[in-house]
Amino acid sequence: MKIVPCFAIVALLISGVAAPASARKKAAREPTPSKAEIEAATRLQIFLDRANFSPGKIDGQYGDFTWKALALYRESRGEQPEPPPEGKTKSHVAPDVTGLDLAGVEPVFIPYTVTEADLQRVGPLPSDVPAQAKLKFLPYPSAAQAVAEKFHTDVRLLEQLNPGKTKTLKTSDQILVPNVEPFELASVKEIKPGSESATQAANEVEDTPEAQPKNADENKETPKNEATAAPVIVKVDTRTNMLGVFEGDKIIAVYPVSIGSAHTESPIGEWKVGRITKMPTFRYDKEMLQHGKRSGSFHLLPPGPRNPVGVVWIALNKKGIGIHGTNDPDSIGRATSHGCVRLANWDVVRLATKIKSGDSVSIH
Repeated sequence: MKIVPCFAIVALLISGVAAPASARKKAAREPTPSKAEIEAATRLQIFLDRANFSPGKIDGQYGDFTWKALALYRESRGEQPEPPPEGKTKSHVAPDVTGLDLAGVEPVFIPYTVTEADLQRVGPLPSDVPAQAKLKFLPYPSAAQAVAEKFHTDVRLLEQLNPGKTKTLKTSDQILVPNVEPFELASVKEIKPGSESATQAANEVEDTPEAQPKNADENKETPKNEATAAPVIVKVDTRTNMLGVFEGDKIIAVYPVSIGSAHTESPIGEWKVGRITKMPTFRYDKEMLQHGKRSGSFHLLPPGPRNPVGVVWIALNKKGIGIHGTNDPDSIGRATSHGCVRLANWDVVRLATKIKSGDSVSIH
């Protein structure tokens, strides 16, 4: 199927050409954004996040993914995307927001009271894999990380908004956070559709769509509007590190991703969604991750927000390869994966609500 032009336009508008050393040094000398500039950038990021054209982590800057998400949002509305500024760091240049209902994002920051449930997901996290495998749950190392992920935000922005508070967060503390729909870790297991596998690691399960368990509602009569609905297609653009969800030719959601490296490339081609596993266990096999060859030396890592594949595994019909969350939201779009397609946990949860077993996935 022909890729919808908007992804191609973004690839041309926002190329991955590295800036020369002189430009990088100039960018390093640029002034720190003012409070008003941070609020304006955050307002746009919240707007895009709410529209399901995710800018990735909300950090109060006009970063690469904010420009990409905005371009795709405008393209989805039949508008002409704005090219990024030349010779300047995009994070310090405000894009044209004419026609966007940014007034609806008010207030930009809201007070939030830290709960006991937030802190229950926090605990010691060993750095070495064998020690992690001995745990029953892989938690957030700090309360600040737990709250930041809950509100799709960068820990550094959380620190800017709450100076002196983030390192000692406790129950009943009140802090400022971006005004987004919170990512609730406790509700991950309630995602529909999807299925869970408690007996095998997510990347061990046979990933053929035909092997999927039947839904309880499968025998019910299909509503007429569902019978005529356009097929859902996931398209991953490896040039722009963007994943798009399409209904027919209409793009309905966009999320930034990390893809495989030149050494462990993401599988280019046409695939199908297999099993959707929530709060997965992961089989950590260093030989498999680095060289694509299974070995007898591995560790089973327990579920949790700091599991290497995050809180959701969306299998493709290619064993060991999937679309999944992450234990490091800062890595999205920067670090490469071991062949899979990686999203922030809050984005992969939203993606899982929009797709089902058998839907098409195009990686190009």
